Amino acid sequence: MENNMNDKFKCDFEQERSNEVELVASNLEAILKSSTYKLAHEDIDLLNTDEMRGVRMLLEITKPEQVIEKENIISTVIVFGGVHISEEITSKRRLDDAEKLLASNPKSKSSKINIERLKNLHSLSHYYSEARELSKLISLDSKTKNPHSHVIVTGGGPGIMEAANRGAFDAGCKSIGLNISLPNEQHPNSFITPGLCFKFNYFAMRKFHFVMRSAAAVFFPGGFGTLDELFELLTLRQTGMKKNIPIILFGRSYWEKVINFQFLSDMGLIGENDLSIFQYANTANEAWNLIKNFSAVQNINFK
Repeated sequence: MENNMNDKFKCDFEQERSNEVELVASNLEAILKSSTYKLAHEDIDLLNTDEMRGVRMLLEITKPEQVIEKENIISTVIVFGGVHISEEITSKRRLDDAEKLLASNPKSKSSKINIERLKNLHSLSHYYSEARELSKLISLDSKTKNPHSHVIVTGGGPGIMEAANRGAFDAGCKSIGLNISLPNEQHPNSFITPGLCFKFNYFAMRKFHFVMRSAAAVFFPGGFGTLDELFELLTLRQTGMKKNIPIILFGRSYWEKVINFQFLSDMGLIGENDLSIFQYANTANEAWNLIKNFSAVQNINFK
């Protein structure tokens, strides 16, 4: 009887001990898997919290800076412009497709509105060619003198940005794309140099990298995004927060319809001298000459 009790006690003890071992092992596994045990910089959930916004912004300053420094890029030329402006052959095809669609339903008001919009965009398609040519001219000149200077930088998307990256690609030169994460899916264009395309979450950090190395900026026709970048740079120049660089509005007739700078000056809202912060150009060669002449006046060796 006593032996049976001892055996039962021993069996219960061993079972309890086994349960405890399993429980402890399970607890240790839970500890190791817990997000609190992750190194802070490896905790993605932590990094995505509101409290870590400053850290994320610092990362967006530091990551591109390290790469660009490693590539020895000392200056850039910014090219901005509309995402909806495409090369002429693509623009014409879209217009033709829209006209065929209207022919199948001649009473469609939305199709008629779309055709007018596509006609307007088609009238702007030459700017794609000009942006591509300008970028090629700048890149080829830098290639023969200093390939680390005056590197083309764009927002990395379609339209004029694609054209500018494409011009550098045509010349066999590097170009940078500063892409942005948006609610609507978008991808970088195919002509950016691999390893020099960056994705940002914050517009402010993206602007920082646009401006910090810029030796010139060219603004082709565009919408809200282009206007935003234009006024950002004009304000930095007006306030002296950015050194004097060529700011070129490409397509004078477009820009004079969109913005009446003279009216702003006449109303006393900007100074008469503020009108000299920027210049106009209508061709790639004209814009390129403005950049070169500026460098000569400033006694800068355009490399």
